[in-house]
Amino acid sequence: MKKIVFILSLFLVGFSAQSQEVKKKKNAKIAFQVDGICGMCKKRIETAALKTKGVKFAIWNVKSHQLNLILDERKTDVVAIQKNILAVGHDVMSFDDKKLEATSEAYSSVHPCCKYRDEEIILDHEGELKKQKKKN
Repeated sequence: MKKIVFILSLFLVGFSAQSQEVKKKKNAKIAFQVDGICGMCKKRIETAALKTKGVKFAIWNVKSHQLNLILDERKTDVVAIQKNILAVGHDVMSFDDKKLEATSEAYSSVHPCCKYRDEEIILDHEGELKKQKKKN
């Protein structure tokens, strides 16, 4: 009888320990903000995300600045993806609403029309968007 109680208690301990583990998803959906301004930024951001092992899908919206991802959490995490995006010169927002800025060296490597920190370039891109809307 003592053996049966002992074996049952081992099973209970095993099941409770297993249920406490955080299961990593194979197709986790994650979204966060990335600074950018144009189609060239879009390509650069998406490419940096997709080059991260475990990222299956990445699409960045120019207007909302939101990067939507599908990733395998068993192979990568959000921090690794954000580091790759920072390395190509784009600032990101972390989940605790802290802005992570790309190094000045990385930022200076982006194309001159992609300088999203420059107010004059932002206004220039907004003007182009308005012109396109009037043509249609």
